[in-house]
Amino acid sequence: MAKRQKKLKLSDQIYQISTLAAGNFELQEVLDRLAEAAVKVTDTTACSIRLLDDNTGDLKMRSTYGLSEEYRNKGPVTLDEPVIKEAFSGRAVVLDDMRLDPRVRYREATIQEGLISQLTVAMTFKGKPLGVLRLYSPEPNRFNRQAIRVARLVASQCATAITNARLFGEALEGAKMKQQMDLAAAVQRRMIPEKAPCMCGLDLAAIYKPCHEIGGDLYDFFAIDEHRIIVSIADVIGKGVPAAIMMSMFRGAMRAYADGGYGRHEMREIIQKLNLVACRECRNGEFITLFLACIDTQAGMITYCNCGHEPGLLLPAGKPVQNLEKGGLVMGLMEHAQYETETLPFNKNDCLLLYTDGLIDAVNFEGKMWGKERLLTVLDLYRESSSAQLVHTILGYRRRFVGLASQFDDTSVLAIRKIE
Repeated sequence: MAKRQKKLKLSDQIYQISTLAAGNFELQEVLDRLAEAAVKVTDTTACSIRLLDDNTGDLKMRSTYGLSEEYRNKGPVTLDEPVIKEAFSGRAVVLDDMRLDPRVRYREATIQEGLISQLTVAMTFKGKPLGVLRLYSPEPNRFNRQAIRVARLVASQCATAITNARLFGEALEGAKMKQQMDLAAAVQRRMIPEKAPCMCGLDLAAIYKPCHEIGGDLYDFFAIDEHRIIVSIADVIGKGVPAAIMMSMFRGAMRAYADGGYGRHEMREIIQKLNLVACRECRNGEFITLFLACIDTQAGMITYCNCGHEPGLLLPAGKPVQNLEKGGLVMGLMEHAQYETETLPFNKNDCLLLYTDGLIDAVNFEGKMWGKERLLTVLDLYRESSSAQLVHTILGYRRRFVGLASQFDDTSVLAIRKIE
C-alpha cells in the first residue's frame, strides 16, 4: 500500500512538472518551480539548475533549491570540466562522495555546505544542450538506478519547460515590440495630413501608401498667408521606430522655420538651417531627402529646392514636362553643404507633381521596375485631370503593373494644380 502511494505521489509530482512544460510562464518562475519540484520528486535535499550561456560557453547558475547563497555563488562552471563533459555526452554522472572525488572543483565549499553525493544529468531539447540539472544529498552513495531514471525524466521535462518558457518570453517581447510599433505608427499617421488643405486658387491632393507598418516618407503643407503655401515631401532613409522619430523631429523643424521664417529669410537659408538640424540628429547611414516648394498664387510663381530627392515634375499647360532638379545634397551628410533655389512661373492649369522613389522603384514579379518613363506616359495621358484623379490614376497604373508583388519602399504622391 505504501509503495502504491509512493508511486501515486511520484506520478502526481511528474504531472506538476509537465504542467510547467505546457504552461505559459516566465523563465525564472519556471526554473525556480522546477528546482523545487526536482527535489521533491527525487526525495533528495537540494537541486541546482545551470543553463548554458551561448556567448561565454559557461554554465550560469539560474536557480537552486535547498542551497545557501554562498554555495550558489561559489564560482564558475565550464564545459571543460570532466563531470559536465560526461553529462553532455549523454551519461548520468554520479559522485558517491564529493569530499574524495578528484573531479570536484569546489571541494571546500561542498564540505561547508554539508553535501556528500551528487547526480548530474544534462538537459537537452531536440539534441541541443540547454544546461545541467544537479541533485545533492548529505548521504554517501545516495543515487541508484531508480534515482537516475527519475532524474532523467525530470531533466527531460525541465528541458521542455525551459524551451517553452523561453518561447513565451520571446512572445512577450514580440508583443511589447508590436505595442511600440503600433504607437510609433500612430505617431507617424498623425504627422501625415489626413487631407490636403483648401487654398484659394489651388487644387491639392496627396496620398501615402506605406509598405511597412512604419515608414520613412513625409509630406506636409503649411500656409504662410492667403496667397503663399509651403509644400514639402521628404524621405527619411531608415525604417521602423528610428525613422518615425527622425521624421517627427524633422517635421517639427520644418514647421518651426515655416512659422514666419519665409517672411524674414530666403528659402536657401532655411534649407541650410534644416540641413544643420539633420546633420546633428542623423546617425551613421541615416540621411534625409527633401523637396521643398513655395507656391505664390498671387504672383503666379513657384520657388523650390531639391535636396537629393526625386525631381519634382512641373507640367505647364500645353508644354513639355520640366524636371525640377536645382538644389543640392541630401540632408544630414555635410554641415556646410550649399543649396540652390529656382523660381519658375506657375500659371493657371499648371500642375506640380511630387513623389518619393517608392513610386517609380516598385517592381513586379519579374523584377522589372515601373520606372519614370511609365510615370511620364500616364502624366501625358491624364495631365488635365484634377489633382485627386491624377494621383489615384498614377497609383492605379502602377498597381496593374506590379500586381501582388511585395514592395520594399513607401510611396507618397502629391499633385498641386493652379486653377485660377
